[in-house]
Amino acid sequence: MAQTDKPTCIPPELPKMLKEFAKAAIRAQPQDLIQWGADYFEALSRGETPPVRERSERVALCNWAELTPEVLKILHSQVAGRLIIRAEELAQMWKVVNLPTDLFNSVMNVGRFTEEIEWLKFLALACSALGVTITKTLKIVCEVLSCDHNGGLPRIPFSTFQFLYTYIAEVDGEICASHVSRMLNYIEQEVIGPDGLITVNDFTQNPRVRLE
Repeated sequence: MAQTDKPTCIPPELPKMLKEFAKAAIRAQPQDLIQWGADYFEALSRGETPPVRERSERVALCNWAELTPEVLKILHSQVAGRLIIRAEELAQMWKVVNLPTDLFNSVMNVGRFTEEIEWLKFLALACSALGVTITKTLKIVCEVLSCDHNGGLPRIPFSTFQFLYTYIAEVDGEICASHVSRMLNYIEQEVIGPDGLITVNDFTQNPRVRLE
């Protein structure tokens, strides 16, 4: 009798490979995801650099708007302080500002979101489509979330930064948790002032803060 319950062997490199593919797809925003994916993995199989288009090439051939921090600020204001938003409502908001549906679906897939979405997590992944690095992504998130309208440096509560950095690093999968913990401890103890806020310069200009 043939054995049918053999455990499935997952190649150790598969999770990282799929994660890199998902991040590349978010940045490229291809019109034909299936064909783009086929070209991506074909290039990998030949040992070549996968085809990731520049953002200037990603402006769609239709009338899609381009994703920008300003557009994300509009979405954030429409979420109006809610921590959780339903996927159907967010998809409609995304459509109203005329952003690409493929990008929305890519963020949903990477975040494994379902009917109810944690808005800050979704926002962080959307910002990662603009930021090449984790530091750049967090800078964009701070700019979107900052409530300082007096021309000062963008700043957010350290607790929010801690949540976002931990989440982005976890999704990225290339930064060990111990490094994230060390950086957060240093920032909290040596950088953050009595107001409990972190500015963009606190993690982009401080040579002792290395988020990557």
